[in-house]
Amino acid sequence: MKKENINQQKRKQNRDSKQKSGTSVSKNKEFAVITYLFLAIFICLMGYMVYFQTVKSEDFINSPYNSRQDTFADRVVRGKIMSADGKVLAETVVDAAGNETRKYPYGNMYAHVVGFSTNGKSGIESNMNFNLLRSHSFVLERMFNEIKDEKSMGDNVVTTLDSTLQETAYQALGNYDGAVVVMEPSTGKVLAMVSKPDFDPNTIAADWDSIISEDNNNSVLLNRATQGLYPPGSTFKIITTLEYIRENPDYENYSYSCNGSITENDFTIHCYNNAVHGTQDLKQSFANSCNSSYANIGLSLDTDSLSDLCSDLMFDKTLPGNFETSKSQFKLTDESQESMKMQTAIGQGETLVTPLHMLLITSAIANDGILMKPYVVDHTENENGIEVKKYEPAASRQLLSEKEAKTMQEFMAGVVADGTASKLNGQSYTAYGKTGSAEFNNNKGESHSWFVGYAHREDKEDIAVVVIAEGAGAGSTVAVPAAKQVFDVYYR
Repeated sequence: MKKENINQQKRKQNRDSKQKSGTSVSKNKEFAVITYLFLAIFICLMGYMVYFQTVKSEDFINSPYNSRQDTFADRVVRGKIMSADGKVLAETVVDAAGNETRKYPYGNMYAHVVGFSTNGKSGIESNMNFNLLRSHSFVLERMFNEIKDEKSMGDNVVTTLDSTLQETAYQALGNYDGAVVVMEPSTGKVLAMVSKPDFDPNTIAADWDSIISEDNNNSVLLNRATQGLYPPGSTFKIITTLEYIRENPDYENYSYSCNGSITENDFTIHCYNNAVHGTQDLKQSFANSCNSSYANIGLSLDTDSLSDLCSDLMFDKTLPGNFETSKSQFKLTDESQESMKMQTAIGQGETLVTPLHMLLITSAIANDGILMKPYVVDHTENENGIEVKKYEPAASRQLLSEKEAKTMQEFMAGVVADGTASKLNGQSYTAYGKTGSAEFNNNKGESHSWFVGYAHREDKEDIAVVVIAEGAGAGSTVAVPAAKQVFDVYYR
């Protein structure tokens, strides 16, 4: 009997021991899971911190809404902004009393692209504010400056801007309001960017009240190159042509007899100066910028397909690049009247574009369909010229197929060889382009003068140029000669 009791007690002890052991194992598993969970969270947090410090911190700190930037100026003298060929475009001058003055040696010439840093910030002064107020001077020098309560020198921003091309573009636009932009299609480097009317960034504080006055309707602070919205005029025929080719594989058989105008449902469109072009195929229609032929084409196009193409070509979208840009606008539906379809096909109607947008489309054509992201800063460096950060070319997207790009290259070559941009023919370079005369005041019959195009020569990179001169009339009259000045200087 006693032996049985002893055996029962042993069995009970074994069961209790196993239960305790199971409970212990379960608790150990729970502890391990919690430990691994916390470890995973810690690794994720550490990974994000590394990502933030190496990738996102500059974007965050450089945000115009981040007031932390203002404190950097207490310890750092704002760095220089320089052209690609070493010209100083902006610098901070410190007098004997320690007073700092921001100077712009070229005054109005770089007003919009370089910007200003007083009464707010704009242009490169705004986009690269963090970099200009960050110092990578020799570490011991920065330590001694801290001890002496003196400021260190901020880093310099070296742009992609070519001072010779910038001056040429500025002079070529003359007294017209408008814009000129020059870019390398293969890299996206912006070599020149001009907008008029302009201002003197050296006196921006003194002139501020008059600049922003309601009586001043010139919008001088608006960078027309990236923010100005204009009817594209006949430069839009690049897009109309592309859509027609997509819808009609037999486009080479197209033919139209131009008598100087076309009328549909009591709405008439005239060719420029009522020119009579006679029988035109598609290439001739493009080269001669025949409004009648393109209005006829517009009536035949699938509206939804044209709208999709415009969307693919970045209409109603934010353009790539670190610029403050306006969105180009395209409005056409199946319910649109035939008169609107005709106007849209020739770049009138409700379509609006920025000069930069038309330049990007042209650059993609020149680069066999690939659009490179436009950029205006090449690198940053410390005060001794040691490189801190390099900005490399980057592809943005395939804007059109290589085959389509080659076809449009042929069409744009015809505009120079036999059409409205013949002033660019017979040069030391081969030019391609499209002119435009964009009506903006139907009562007075005034037009903006447009040119978009590019030039090629084996020994240099191609460059693309857009010119718009407000109220200057035909594209061949003002915009083409302005573009020619830029091409001539670049290839001389």
